[in-house]
Amino acid sequence: MKRHTTRTAAGLGAALSLLLLSACAADGGATGSASESPSAGAEEHEATDATEVQSRTPRVAVTYDGGVLVLDAMSLEPVGDLELEGFNRLNPAGDERHLLVSTGGKFQALDLGTWAEAHGDHSHYWTAEPTLTDVAYDAVEPGHVVVHEGRTALFDDGTGEVRVIDSEHIADADTAVHEYTTPSPHHGVAVELTDDTLVVSEGTEEARTGIRVLDGDGKEIAASDECPGVHGESVAADEAVVIGCQDGAVVYKDGKITKVDSPDSYGRIGNQAGTEASPFVLGDYKTDKDAELERPTRVSIIDTRSGKHELVELPSSYTFRSLARGDDGEALVLGTDGQIHVIDPESAKVTKSIPVIDEWEEPIEWQDPRPAILALDGSVYVTDPATDSIHAVDVETGEVWKSADLGVTPNELSGVLGTEAHKH
Repeated sequence: MKRHTTRTAAGLGAALSLLLLSACAADGGATGSASESPSAGAEEHEATDATEVQSRTPRVAVTYDGGVLVLDAMSLEPVGDLELEGFNRLNPAGDERHLLVSTGGKFQALDLGTWAEAHGDHSHYWTAEPTLTDVAYDAVEPGHVVVHEGRTALFDDGTGEVRVIDSEHIADADTAVHEYTTPSPHHGVAVELTDDTLVVSEGTEEARTGIRVLDGDGKEIAASDECPGVHGESVAADEAVVIGCQDGAVVYKDGKITKVDSPDSYGRIGNQAGTEASPFVLGDYKTDKDAELERPTRVSIIDTRSGKHELVELPSSYTFRSLARGDDGEALVLGTDGQIHVIDPESAKVTKSIPVIDEWEEPIEWQDPRPAILALDGSVYVTDPATDSIHAVDVETGEVWKSADLGVTPNELSGVLGTEAHKH
């Protein structure tokens, strides 16, 4: 997987304004619509400077205690530093311009200030200063955000409410949403497919037990209660949805749910990394139900075509922020030995290990900073809280091609390509 080097940051034009829109919702109440306030959008211009650039300009964002730092993905130079108190989580918004920040009872749209506008058979590219917009989707307990094929699904753990938004309109006014509320609130997840099918977790505050599949009219078309401890999701090739369980996973594909058992009676898959270009899904794998903090050294590979489940032994442990997928479908795991372990998912073998940072140990509290990995625009980015730094890696060559001091201790990590949103 090679990094993309065709783009430049050279400005080619004069000022264009950022596009500000008022958000949806007349009442901002429990219906799940966005708060009424201006946001960065794509319809009308106001007086915030923007610059036309030669090509798309990916940007990376890292949270720290007190804010979000935004970097140019090529130079790793900071382009914005936004104050935001509290423990904040970053989620892809689906439009390759914004992120959704889980913060203070809402999903708030963060404009990274890089986007594309279609113009006939080509696009124009723009950059501007990153902005924490006023568009916010209310949530009692903001949970998982899932992007798939131009649809962004938000899950509110506090109410069980699911809202599905067209990704390209995530920060627009009057955003149309599909809504569904689970029978009981729980720490859940939802995915909407291209035929309007909704795959959603089932559970209560005490126990998560399975999944339900609803058609576009809300009618149940499949269900399973064979997934204790439901957690996390991934979408693989051919819209195969994988949901993690305490004893394996369930796969929804072509109207059917298939249980994939773990080789251990307690073999928990709780976090997954998939790509719609590959039938294989990478997952974590834990076997000690009673551990205060298990430091696993095996990962799971599920073939969504056959249901085959294989385990890959690594030379070190890893954490929930250690999983990613490369441009060619390779499975990437950032180990506590400071290396990126590259796995061929078809053979379930480690093909290479790339040294990036020093050895580290997972903290007890999951909110505490630990190294994180992000695959974006042909490169892989790794943060190092021990040195307040970030590193850009070319997985194909094994080269750490850029490093930078952040000046803050990084925690969460995400980014955008600066392209147009996928439309469905």
